[in-house]
Amino acid sequence: MNSDIIIIGGGIAGLSAAARLSADAQVTVLEMESVTGYHASGRSAALIEENYGAPSVQALNHAGMAHFQDGGYLSQRGLLIIADDQQEDAFKADLVHMGVDQISPDEAVDFVPVLDKSKVAFAGYHAEAFDIDTDRLMQDFIRVLRANGGQIITDAIVTGIRQDASGWEVIAGDSYTAGTLVNAAGAWADLIAGIAGVTPLGIVPHRRSMARLAAPGGHDTTKWPMFFGPNESWYAKPDAGALLVSPAEEVATHPHDAYADDMTLAEGLDRYQQMVTEPVTRPLATWAGLRSFAPDRTLVLGRDPHVPEFVWCAGQGGYGFQTSPAASALLADLVHGREPEIDAVSVAALRPDRLRA
Repeated sequence: MNSDIIIIGGGIAGLSAAARLSADAQVTVLEMESVTGYHASGRSAALIEENYGAPSVQALNHAGMAHFQDGGYLSQRGLLIIADDQQEDAFKADLVHMGVDQISPDEAVDFVPVLDKSKVAFAGYHAEAFDIDTDRLMQDFIRVLRANGGQIITDAIVTGIRQDASGWEVIAGDSYTAGTLVNAAGAWADLIAGIAGVTPLGIVPHRRSMARLAAPGGHDTTKWPMFFGPNESWYAKPDAGALLVSPAEEVATHPHDAYADDMTLAEGLDRYQQMVTEPVTRPLATWAGLRSFAPDRTLVLGRDPHVPEFVWCAGQGGYGFQTSPAASALLADLVHGREPEIDAVSVAALRPDRLRA
């Protein structure tokens, strides 16, 4: 089956890239699972705050806001940082990094009434943080891809990749050929590179565990902000009448269908418990996802410097949804040889050649 471009990976990175690239090329997406968005994309906290992430990530956040706003993908959430009296330095560093305004502990309790005011010594709030309708965002990218004649092949486990003078052949049950290969395989990105004979970049998946709790004390959590400890030592986020709580750990691991670590989850729930008045109940559900980072912890977007027909779309590191509109637009510009819309410094910070001697 022949295309202009094959994309390996059907998460938000691969789907958004496919939609953008399909405006000017015939695109086929290969996804190893039976559905798209199964791994990291299906397990995201789904929040955007424009000042969250490294400078290059922030540039993508800013550049993508119009897409989010015009498409109606955002709903108001807000974020709240809380700290005890031993965490003042870390709290103040977060205020500066994220552009958050300090508020009083009383105001923090007004936002989240289960907070223990005797424990909250410092608090900061930022209104400009938004939930992302992740499912609709992915489905809209899929609709664009298909409207442009592209296709998605599920249950397509890649077992072989070779390149010759005519282009790439990818074996995933059937044989798929194209002149350009895009690696959007998330936690499997370095593995795919190795199969293709391309030098890996050191992209490592990291586990993050999550618990879903019943609404504490029977409160209506709908209007609560996302709230977390300094240095993101834990976080809690309202979700469909319940509360998601995570220890926000980053434990290096291997590519796999991740599951929560019970001990790590218990430690994170304890850090949350120490700051609230309501006892933690038995979780309704637990799970984990993999956040994949390049060595410098920012995205990798663009042609491989040694194998230019191999394109990296990887290392999203938990920023996949919030960066997807601008990251996919940038990738399409780089692949199709157009001048990128974001600044040159940010483009250089994202290109794979920064990681190659």
